[in-house]
Amino acid sequence: MNWQYVWEAIPRFIDATVLTLHLSLWSIILSIIIGVLCAVVLVYKVRGLQWLVRAYIELSRNTPLLIQVFFLYFGLSKVGVKLDGFTCGIIGLAFLGGSYMAEAVRAGLEAVSKGQIESALSIGLTPVQAFRYVIFPQAFAISTPSIGANCLFLMKETSIISAVAVAELMFLAKDIIGMDYKTNEALFLLVVFYLIILLPVSIYIRVLERRLRQAKYGA
Repeated sequence: MNWQYVWEAIPRFIDATVLTLHLSLWSIILSIIIGVLCAVVLVYKVRGLQWLVRAYIELSRNTPLLIQVFFLYFGLSKVGVKLDGFTCGIIGLAFLGGSYMAEAVRAGLEAVSKGQIESALSIGLTPVQAFRYVIFPQAFAISTPSIGANCLFLMKETSIISAVAVAELMFLAKDIIGMDYKTNEALFLLVVFYLIILLPVSIYIRVLERRLRQAKYGA
């Protein structure tokens, strides 16, 4: 292990980490938005959209992310739609993550008891108000463990985006291995920086889950 090389490579890994975080943040935000919209369509059986959402979920969950990203990056360019690797990465991750978020939120919505819904309507809330103030907050709390796991999943899946020349952590590690033949150093830094990203998020999600359980049961 060449520790001098490791020290000198740290600034490059910091830059790659920032790019990885940008990919993660945008994909998580978009996937949650997509997931909530799809879950509402499924739970409330919106005519004309329900079959489309189900088709999207099946397509997204049963095709590899790498194939989806290749289609966006290489396939669309054949018909005149040219997207840079970063944009393709965000779209691909959001497309994949949205289907998983949809199932997580759907389970949360279906777990809210009918008594809660009937009580909200009985005090004069409109269906939209009942959803906003009563149903959705409870559903989101119930779905938090699954949503948190999906967020970690998407953050790790950013490594796939290196295939379309986005200089995130995996791309940099492969570049160092290929150009400088520093395999041990590159893999060591890759593990360290992924831990720096993922470990705090994992701890925060566990703390959030614990607080939500305490709020629910008064523990």
